[in-house]
Amino acid sequence: MLTKAFQYKCWADRRALEAIGLIDAERFPDSLAFTLQQLNHMVIVEDLFRARLTGTAEPHPATNTEAVPGYEVLQRRLLASGQWYAEQVAALEPAAAAEAITFRFTDGRMGRLTREEMFFHVLNHATYHRGNIAHALDLAGVAHPADTYTVFVHATEPARREAR
Repeated sequence: MLTKAFQYKCWADRRALEAIGLIDAERFPDSLAFTLQQLNHMVIVEDLFRARLTGTAEPHPATNTEAVPGYEVLQRRLLASGQWYAEQVAALEPAAAAEAITFRFTDGRMGRLTREEMFFHVLNHATYHRGNIAHALDLAGVAHPADTYTVFVHATEPARREAR
């Protein structure tokens, strides 16, 4: 299920990014700034959990930055991150999925999650922030894409719409 769920995440992220690209920056600078901040946070959290999953040094001291990169940079980073997670989940063996990893959150508090729980957190975290982005898109007059799992399944497997 996680493999399919990360395929869904990549699909939903692409749809959100396409919609963000339609925001009129001159008319709705606050909406654009908010969406970029949300993307920045999403990418940073994904970077942090990637480091925890791979046992490498954490690349960020916090879950946000004062300076927010531009749309193109965030787009590239989010798409690459989603692809990395999708590949990792597809190759995840059950014993590795159940392995618990102890780490320190950026606020200094300790955490302990299994690899599977970390993957689920990244998936759920992205869904939450795409919801926030959808509101900003509404405020900017850009239709936010329907990005639920059921829309994904039926868009990528249209035969499922057929009556049995």
